[in-house]
Amino acid sequence: MFKGSLVALITPFKDGKVDEKAFQSFVEWQIEQGTHGLVPCGTTGESPTLSHDEHKRVVELCIEAAAGRVPVIAGAGSNNTAEAVDLTQHAKKAGADGVLVVTPYYNRPTQEGLYEHFKAVNDCADIPIIIYNIPPRSVVDMSVDTMARLAKLPNIVGVKDATTNLERPALEKLACGDDFVLLSGEDGTALAYLAQGGVGCISVTANVAPKLCAMMHEAWQQHAVQRAQQINMQLMPLHGAMFYQRSPAGPKYGAHLLGHCAPDTRLPMTPAEPKTQQVVRDAMKAAGLL
Repeated sequence: MFKGSLVALITPFKDGKVDEKAFQSFVEWQIEQGTHGLVPCGTTGESPTLSHDEHKRVVELCIEAAAGRVPVIAGAGSNNTAEAVDLTQHAKKAGADGVLVVTPYYNRPTQEGLYEHFKAVNDCADIPIIIYNIPPRSVVDMSVDTMARLAKLPNIVGVKDATTNLERPALEKLACGDDFVLLSGEDGTALAYLAQGGVGCISVTANVAPKLCAMMHEAWQQHAVQRAQQINMQLMPLHGAMFYQRSPAGPKYGAHLLGHCAPDTRLPMTPAEPKTQQVVRDAMKAAGLL
């Protein structure tokens, strides 16, 4: 269903507004470079500071630009269940292939609260749902048992796992079944995640190195393990550079160096500082991107 290198898209800004032309051009470049899927309006896309109208517009722009060539998994998460339902229903109506729904942040729900939240999203629209489990940002960790319960619902098809716990994919596969889509949410451990049963990665690094990220996953799928390891080592310094400063400063500056957009972010996120710029530039040169 969903596999390989899926990019957690940045949202370009110009004069404080979404740069629609730059965004759609960026989507086109991603597809040309071999990216296997597009994920607009996630954390890397600065969804917390997009208005609801902007959020929905970015999803629509992505679907329009992709034109069915690769799947679009629209960010539709919120710590307000009604908002998550609304964004999911919009994504379905707009033609998305799936939605990415984060565990509710700040509220710190119980495991039963997590189950009921995702069940409400499951029940609101007939569209594949990827659970986004990212304890460092949401301050809540969905247990494997809760995920297994959710996997029995018709629209819950997989997880983006950003726990960095490499036991999790194997445990989730055992609990949720072979068809449950296991996607890494951490570039630095993506290859190891594949070895533990994963099928892909929703990647930040793919914003600046889409071809290399796609090639690594394709090598793994073709059982060319040594080739996948070589590409992974080539990318490793870049993974660190993308998060040298809180994302999306790194990927936005990297995309800026490649001529795709301005490096602008929205407060409270700030653009890449001089040291970050140097780190990103050096890592991109080392990876052969500049």
